[in-house]
Amino acid sequence: MQIPEFPNLIHYAIPFFVITVILEIVLTVKVKMTEYEFKDAGTSIIMGLGNVTIGLFTKGIVLGVFLFFYEYRFLTIPFTWWAWVLVLFAEDLTYYWAHRIGHLSRFFWASHVVHHSSQKYNLSTALRQTWTGGFYTFIFWIPLILIGFHPIMVLVQMSISLIYQYWIHTEFISKLPKWIEAIFNTPSHHRVHHATNPQYLDRNFAGVFIIWDKLFDSFEPEIEKPSYGLVKNIETYNPLKIAFLEWYFMFKDFFTSKTSMIKKIKYFIKPPGWKHDDSGIVSKDLRAKWEKNKKVNI
Repeated sequence: MQIPEFPNLIHYAIPFFVITVILEIVLTVKVKMTEYEFKDAGTSIIMGLGNVTIGLFTKGIVLGVFLFFYEYRFLTIPFTWWAWVLVLFAEDLTYYWAHRIGHLSRFFWASHVVHHSSQKYNLSTALRQTWTGGFYTFIFWIPLILIGFHPIMVLVQMSISLIYQYWIHTEFISKLPKWIEAIFNTPSHHRVHHATNPQYLDRNFAGVFIIWDKLFDSFEPEIEKPSYGLVKNIETYNPLKIAFLEWYFMFKDFFTSKTSMIKKIKYFIKPPGWKHDDSGIVSKDLRAKWEKNKKVNI
């Protein structure tokens, strides 16, 4: 099978990212929206540059692992137009579940929390990416390799998905036509995902297509104005703290909690906020409380 050459799409997209972030700053000032936080945006950009730099190394690891598993594939899917259509949906479904697990398991949340750490929502927020996730989150995409998609095809589609999700990090776009909102992930849908309002917690995990959230009962429409950030914000612009603080807290809970080894291990498996003595509160609890209050007020 002849393998076509593909450029690093993320690197080619960087000039577009820079231009649009600057444009958004200008528009924000011009229409007198909430004051643009340059410290926050600067931190997001540093996190993004760190992610790209580390990616030069991790992409090699990922490609090597993917090529290893490709030797044990069940089928061989060629580089044809219909294969690209298939991988578009297959990769997006994979992203949905990887993203959902990233919120429901603290071990994966430890890297993903970086993207949610900003209390602002703008294009620079999209650049606030993990420095650690590239070393292990790729495991969710291995089934695509075993099915028969070539590693290059999967990696290209992963980059396309990431680039698509850049533009939805904005408050300038309210709602798009209904048919677009019904099928695709949009700024409105993704604002919900970044919000800490109880009804919005752990909702709208979509990458490109919002259909997965509707299919797997994790969709929530944007109604109330979103409040962004984390349930418990870390209140820092320090990139190192943003990148590694949750890892520190997770391992601290593991080593210092006075409980059984089984419960200690659950600090890696259970959702963020979980405590072995039932003193913790997880997102599901906060949403359940909101739903209960909503029924009472009806």
